[in-house]
Amino acid sequence: MNRKELNPESSPQAAYGARLRELREGLGWTQQMMADKVEYASSHMSAVETGRKLPTLRLSRRLDRVFGTLGSEESSFERKWREMKQGSLLEGFPQFIGYEGRAAEVRLYEVGVMPGLLQTQEYAEALAQSAVKRGAITPEQADERVSLIAERQTVLQRQPPPLVFVVLDEGCLRRPIGSPKVMDAQLAHLVEFADLHNTVLQVATFDMGGRRPFNLPITLLTMPDRSLMSYAESAQQGHLERESTSVLPLLTAYHQLQAEAPSQAASVALINQLRKGSP
Repeated sequence: MNRKELNPESSPQAAYGARLRELREGLGWTQQMMADKVEYASSHMSAVETGRKLPTLRLSRRLDRVFGTLGSEESSFERKWREMKQGSLLEGFPQFIGYEGRAAEVRLYEVGVMPGLLQTQEYAEALAQSAVKRGAITPEQADERVSLIAERQTVLQRQPPPLVFVVLDEGCLRRPIGSPKVMDAQLAHLVEFADLHNTVLQVATFDMGGRRPFNLPITLLTMPDRSLMSYAESAQQGHLERESTSVLPLLTAYHQLQAEAPSQAASVALINQLRKGSP
């Protein structure tokens, strides 16, 4: 059987495959045995190990569970995956999504566009293609963005799933992205999201005015050990804050936002009105 030699120094992808082979062979597993444990086809795992196929976030997290590297900042497969994606993502974002995938509670406030965790594939594609037309990203990077959104959304099917609280500025609903069909499907998806047992969805309507404590998007994470962190973005980079003294005031402000915003029932009614074409 031919064995492809890997040079971990040649690329992050090769380093990922070399680490995978090292751990697999260290345990005396065949590729088929490893594939069975992560519930992927052996041909797929062979392609990842030899650098012919890019790994995904989902696969990386499964490998971390199987090999016992979950949560390791230095040697986890998720860390290596983030390093591969670093070139096409905003600085600071890969680190954030690593925490997002493990959070017990996620709180989002978004302005202008739907947050990634709630985007339909068609909505995400429309946003990505718009960025390509502006010359902001390449078509390949657009594909990576859409793929990443799908990977991130798997956290909603995790068992047990995280609690997810979302407050959307009304502009997220009224700003057309893609075709009317794309927007209608996106709004319908919001209604379905609100119906989940582990989610709360509210809309910060325009008439709230200055009663909104945030003017920019913000994400707050509560980790399984109850530690807190926040994530916010500027035009050039994302900033992850893990100091409780800085995050606690943001959490307080988020609770105030939820108290001031219309209830989930009223918010869903507004979404349904917009779907019917009502003002």
